[in-house]
Amino acid sequence: MIVTIHQPEHLPWLGFFHKVSMADTYVVLDNVQYRRRYFQNRNKIRTITNWQWITVPLEKDERDALLIKNARIADAGGKWKSKNLESIFHNYHRATYFKSYWDDFKSAYMENHISLSDFNCSLLKYLFNSFNIQKDVLLASEMGASGEKGDLILNICKITGARKYFSGISGKDYLDLDKFSKNNIEVEFQEFHHPIYAQLYDDFIPCMSALDLLFNHGPKSLDMIHGVNVPVMEEIFL
Repeated sequence: MIVTIHQPEHLPWLGFFHKVSMADTYVVLDNVQYRRRYFQNRNKIRTITNWQWITVPLEKDERDALLIKNARIADAGGKWKSKNLESIFHNYHRATYFKSYWDDFKSAYMENHISLSDFNCSLLKYLFNSFNIQKDVLLASEMGASGEKGDLILNICKITGARKYFSGISGKDYLDLDKFSKNNIEVEFQEFHHPIYAQLYDDFIPCMSALDLLFNHGPKSLDMIHGVNVPVMEEIFL
């Protein structure tokens, strides 16, 4: 069994979906520290001039010590959802496949969640279905795995019975491959070459939320994530 592990991000970029599609099981790494000004509560959408953030506001607390699973949305039923949806609609309503996905996406986005992780996971479920990615999804916080960084990843793999761990390329900086080998777990590092596809606006900008590809190319999206019949960037993204 191939396992991949990743923090629950908000409307993630294409590299995340490439990573999950290469595994049998995706473990949501929700029991690690929340990272400020990162992608757990925000992501990028394409605009006519460049790009902009779509952000989920969080309650103010001691975020430097906050675990992702404990991060709570501020004003869960507030105007920020309507504002985000308005921005997405304004920038994508002319996209080829927008109408095919908009109603269901809007319904998923308007669901009432207090937990950031629950909200992100609900949207991931919608996006997995839209990209036709069918994988087992587990929460790290429910496994009882201990340790930090590479040791935590190893222990999660052991609990799941993984025979291979599919890691992001940044794992080369902190994974102890000898420990994985001693536990008969192979490690493969992701090499993701971002596809270059037709966006609604010129010129092409990579690393947008996966909504950008989905609204523009619909059912072809998963093949394009894997570079099928589309040019790709030479750079390997983290």
